[in-house]
Amino acid sequence: MKRPQSISTRNYLLKDLKPDSLERLLPNLEEIDAHLGRNLYPPSEPIEHVFFPSSSVASIVAHTENGLSTAVGLVGCEGAVGLEVVMGRETSPNGSTIQIAGRGHRIRSKYLVAEFEQSRHTTARLLAFLNKFLVQVSQTSLCNRLHSVEQRLARWLLMCHDRVDQEQLLITQENVSIMLGVTRASVTLAARGFQTSGLIKYTRGKVTIADYEGLQAAACECYAIVKAEYDKTECYSE
Repeated sequence: MKRPQSISTRNYLLKDLKPDSLERLLPNLEEIDAHLGRNLYPPSEPIEHVFFPSSSVASIVAHTENGLSTAVGLVGCEGAVGLEVVMGRETSPNGSTIQIAGRGHRIRSKYLVAEFEQSRHTTARLLAFLNKFLVQVSQTSLCNRLHSVEQRLARWLLMCHDRVDQEQLLITQENVSIMLGVTRASVTLAARGFQTSGLIKYTRGKVTIADYEGLQAAACECYAIVKAEYDKTECYSE
């Protein structure tokens, strides 16, 4: 791990902090490589760090008692993972893992909580992100209940694309099936249809978005609703 002397990041929450807040946080920020499947925090265990993705994407995953799981939200360069701690929670019934490998910064929860309590601007920025994330989680719940696997896959691929800002996504069908809460066979059929239609190119472990506008047309309205909410702060643009 590399402890930065100054911060260079694509994470918009960190970039949007006032200089005095960032100066206080900087000595405790660690830049890390987040590999695929890295466990940021397990369900119902203490959240020791808050993670700010830069080029990586994390998923928030809900679990059942018999071992089933599904993703209920994505967090990339627009936000942070583990913000339950600023709301007074030390644990969460959900867990979080890295879905797309990349880089990011983490900080021990106690330091971010202290800054959250000290700076009104930091408080406002973190709460604004949490409000947007709540919209995403709510829309995902509706989408998983009402829309087809094809629509949900298109939405999910677009959301990942927006957060890493590149056409090629390093993901597997098995991972996608977990994220969507469907069988791998269902993902295979949907991906095969998208590839036949020229929307994506798929090789083992890699998905390339070949037709962004076409994939938008294949997605349900949930994608546009969530993106519009996030775009209010231009979180996908430099």
